Order: sequence, then C-alpha cells, then structure tokens
Amino acid sequence: MQVQGQQPFTLSVTLGQLDPRLQLAPCRQIEPSLPVGTRLWGKTRVALRCVDGVAKWQVFLPVQVKAMGLAWVVRRDVPAGASLSDDDLMMAEVDWADDPSPVVTQAQTWANQVTARALTTGQTLRQNLLRPAQVFQPGSLVRVMAQGGGFQVSSDGQALGAGVVGQAVKVRMDNGRVMTGTVVDARTVKVDI
Repeated sequence: MQVQGQQPFTLSVTLGQLDPRLQLAPCRQIEPSLPVGTRLWGKTRVALRCVDGVAKWQVFLPVQVKAMGLAWVVRRDVPAGASLSDDDLMMAEVDWADDPSPVVTQAQTWANQVTARALTTGQTLRQNLLRPAQVFQPGSLVRVMAQGGGFQVSSDGQALGAGVVGQAVKVRMDNGRVMTGTVVDARTVKVDI
C-alpha cells in the first residue's frame, strides 16, 4: 500500500477472539461498525451488532492492525534535549501503527530538531519525540529581515524571547519598536510586511 507523500508499508490485520463465555442469540444479519473516536490502526476494536435476530446484541471484536515499513530507529541511547546525528539513528522496518504518533521516515524531519525526552536503543523515532531546537537566548543580537512587495531590508535587533526555528519571536529594534517575526536560524528573524 502506498500512502501519499510517504514510503510504502505493508498492512496486516489480525482478528481477535470473542470471549468464549458469551452466549449470543442466533442472528441473521450482523452489522460491523467502529465505535466513535476509534481508528483502524494499532490495537483497536470493531463493534458487531445484531440487527436481525431473536434478540438484539452488540459485542466488540479485538483487532490488531500492523503497518510494517521503514522508519528511523534509535541506534544508541540519546539524552533529552540532544541534537540527533546520523550516528544516533538507522533505518529499520517497524510497525508504524504501534503508536498513534507518526513515524519519522525522512532525515529532514529530525534535522534541526532536538529530542523531547531521552530515547533508548531500538526505539522508533516518532514526531512526538522531537521538538524544534532553540537557536538563541532572550537578549541575543539578531538580524531582522523584512520583506514586502519587491523589497527586502535588514537591521539589527535584540531578541525578547528564546529563538526556536520556525516559531514566532518578538524583537526590539534599535529605534525601540517591537516587531514579531519568524526565527529562520541562529542569527536571523524574518518579518513579513
């Protein structure tokens, strides 16, 4: 199966067993459905409801959905807040459906990110385990790039907050004016005008 924008993975579905102690009345028509808020991903369940029988009943059948495909896996223990490198990770086949957070399949996803918590050897790298890296501290001198229709200007300013790539930060300009822009890198904040 090919998921748009992702690498291919192989799906497998394993149906569990109903409790053998159940004493269900005979039924001519059983209607399957998903309980509200349920996804067919990982360990889940499907509702089976008798809609045409001697007695109406509903039971839940356990289901295990696996999606095996390549993703980044932790090669060695990594502490919380660490920047990841090629030495820390390797590609391996894992179950994408083992956890609700999406797996990381592209190196660009973990570049310029740090670990949100300590990672252990063999752990699948998932998006919830990463956060953008802080690239400058409040009070740092930064270059503010302002862009508009056909022009670009730059000036220095002082960051009023921590700089995290891709996130907004306020900057006090030399004239005292405070502007809000997006952190581009360790020295640049971009302001759209």
